[in-house]
Amino acid sequence: MLPSACGVALKEWAVFVTALEQGSQILLLRKGGIREEGKDFRPLYQEFLLYPTYEHQSEDLLKEPYRKGLGSSLDLRPNPEHITFTHWAKLEEVIELSEEDAVTRVSPYHIWTDDYARKRLHWKPRNPLSLMLLRVYRLADPQEVAYLPRYGGCKSWVQLESEVPLGHLTPVMPEQEFRATVANVKDALAPSPV
Repeated sequence: MLPSACGVALKEWAVFVTALEQGSQILLLRKGGIREEGKDFRPLYQEFLLYPTYEHQSEDLLKEPYRKGLGSSLDLRPNPEHITFTHWAKLEEVIELSEEDAVTRVSPYHIWTDDYARKRLHWKPRNPLSLMLLRVYRLADPQEVAYLPRYGGCKSWVQLESEVPLGHLTPVMPEQEFRATVANVKDALAPSPV
C-alpha cells in the first residue's frame, strides 16, 4: 500500500530527477554530499520525495543525449523561495559498488559520463558508491512548500517541516518494464562466467 503523505526528501540534480520522471533511468549513484552526517552517504530512508537541485550541474558531466535536458531544467528553475515536489520514490534495493569494472557495466543505465562515474567511485575511495534502484511515482498534483535555510547545503537528505500530501501516486514506468530493467541492471553486475 502506498502512503498518502511524506516528510522526507532526497536532493538530486534536477536533470537526474527529470531522467527518473521520464523513466530514462531507475537508478542513482551516490557517494554523499560535503555536509553529510558521518561524512558519507547512507540510504537512510526507504521512501522519499525527489527534491530537484540546480547547484553543481554541468553539461560536461552528462552523456551527450542528456545535455539538452540540463539546459531545459535550468530554464525551468523555480522560484528559490519554494520547492516544488512532483515525484516520490520507493527504494527497491541498494547495491554497493567498489570496483571500476562494475561502474563501467552499469553505464547504459545512467546519464553520467563514464569518466565522471569513475571519478565519483574514486572520491573517498574507502567508501563504496551506492547504486540505488528506485521505483518512481508521479504525484497527483505538484506540491509546493516554502524553502527553509536548513534545507540548503550539500547534503542528501532533508527532513521537511511538515509532511507533503501525495494524493494518488502513478508509477512512471509499468511494473513489468520496471522489473525487466532491474533484472538488466543486476545482470550487468553479475560476475562473468570463467
